[in-house]
Amino acid sequence: MASFLIIDDHPLFREALGNAVRLALPEARILEAMSIEDALDILSAEQGIDLALLDLSLPDATGFSGFLRLRETYPRLPVAIVSSEEDQHVVREALALGAAGYLPKSTSKRELAQSIEGVLSGSVSVPRDFVAAPQRRKAENSKALEVKLRELTPQQLRVLDLLRRGYPNRQIAQELQLAESTVKAHITEILRKLGLFSRNKAIIEIGKMDLPDPRSRPYARADRGRPQ
Repeated sequence: MASFLIIDDHPLFREALGNAVRLALPEARILEAMSIEDALDILSAEQGIDLALLDLSLPDATGFSGFLRLRETYPRLPVAIVSSEEDQHVVREALALGAAGYLPKSTSKRELAQSIEGVLSGSVSVPRDFVAAPQRRKAENSKALEVKLRELTPQQLRVLDLLRRGYPNRQIAQELQLAESTVKAHITEILRKLGLFSRNKAIIEIGKMDLPDPRSRPYARADRGRPQ
C-alpha cells in the first residue's frame, strides 16, 4: 500500500489532492501536514512514505526553501511540487533542484491522478505545456548525455542499465537486492541528472549508448559512502 504526505495549508486543496491520490490508488494511505515543520514531525515518526506532495506557499516557507529543507533532511524522499505558480522558469528551477514532478493546481483531478501514478513509477511529471529547453541537433544531445552519464553513481548506472533493458522496478529491485522504494528514488535522480522527464524517454535516448563501467575507479569514488 502506497503512502503519501500532502503538505498544504489549505484544507480544501488537501482534500482535492487526496481525492486525486485515491483516484490513482484507492487503497493509498494519506497523511497531511499544514507546514514544513508539521511535515518534518510526521516524517520523523512515520516510515515508508512513498511520495510527498508539496505546495510552495506555506506559512513557514517561501519559494523553494521548504522543498530544500525536505531534500536536505530526507534526500531519498521523492517530493513533487503542486503549485498555482505555472511560470516555466519556476518549473525548470524545481526540476533542476530535484523535484520528482511539478503539478499545477489548475490540473484536473484525473490528470493529477495520472501524474501521481507516473511519479510513483519513476517518471518526472511536468505540466502539459512545459518546454524543457530549445531543441539542439541530435549529435549535440548525444554528446551532452554522455557527459551527464558520468555524473551517475555506480548504483545508478546499474539501475539505468536494467531500466533500458525494459526491467520493471520490482525486477530491478530483485536483481540488485534493493528495496523497490530505493529503485524509484534512484530512477528519479537518474532522470533529474540526465535532464529527461520519463523512463520511456531514458530508454529511447540511452538505449543504444555505451554506459560507463560502474566498476571504474572515478565512479567508485563518487559513490563511496552513499546508501545503496
